Amino acid sequence: MELAELLGIKPGVTALIGGGGKTTAMYRLARELRGTVICCTSARILPPSHLPVLAGDSRAAVRQALAAAGRVCLGLPAPEGKLGPPALDIAALPALADYVLVEADGSRGLPVKAHLPHEPVIPDCAGQTVLLVGASGFGRPIREAVHRPERYCALSGASPGERVTPQNLAAALTAEGLGDRVLVNQADTAAALDLAGELAALLSWPVYAGSLQGGKWTCLSSCGGAGISPPA
Repeated sequence: MELAELLGIKPGVTALIGGGGKTTAMYRLARELRGTVICCTSARILPPSHLPVLAGDSRAAVRQALAAAGRVCLGLPAPEGKLGPPALDIAALPALADYVLVEADGSRGLPVKAHLPHEPVIPDCAGQTVLLVGASGFGRPIREAVHRPERYCALSGASPGERVTPQNLAAALTAEGLGDRVLVNQADTAAALDLAGELAALLSWPVYAGSLQGGKWTCLSSCGGAGISPPA
C-alpha cells in the first residue's frame, strides 16, 4: 500500500508538522497522489530538484505548470537557498489543484520537535495534519534530539539530560494535541518499530510507522479512525 493511501490523504490541504522527514514525506506523497498536486510551505523548505518551482502570483502560470507536469512547488526565495511561503495565499490553492501539501513547521533537521505557542504555522484551510516523528530520536538525550528541548521538558516532565522515550514523547504529544495522525519515520529496524509500537499504545489517535527512505510503512493503531482528532 502506498503511503498516501495508508494515511488517507484526501483532496484539499494537508499540513505536515513535527520533525524527522517532513520534506521527504511531502515529496513522496506528491509523487503518489493521483491528480494535480501543489507543494509549498508556511515556513521554509529546500527547493525540489524534480518539480517545477514557481515564485510568482499568477494563477494562470500555476495552471499551465500543473497541466504540463501534474505537480508544482510554489514559494518565494528565502535565505540559505530555501523557499518561503508562496506569493499566492494558501487558501486560494485548492481551487488550482486537487491536493495541496504544506510543510507547516521547522525542526532544524532534528527528529523530534516541541512547539512554542505560535508554532506550527498550520493554515486555517488545512483539512488534515500529519505529525512526523523521527525514530532516530529514541534513546538520545532530549537536549540533542529535540528541537526546543526546554519546551519538550515542560510538556513531558522530563529533564534535558534524559533520553527520548515513548513515554515522555507520548506525554509531550498529548499535551500539545497537534495533528490528527502521527507518522513515525526512520523506523527501519525491528527495535525502532517496537519503540514506535510503544508510542502508539500510549496515544489515542492513529499512528503509523516505517521508513520513507526504505519505502516501507505500516499502521500501528486506530487506523480505522484516520482523521479523528487528538484530545484537546
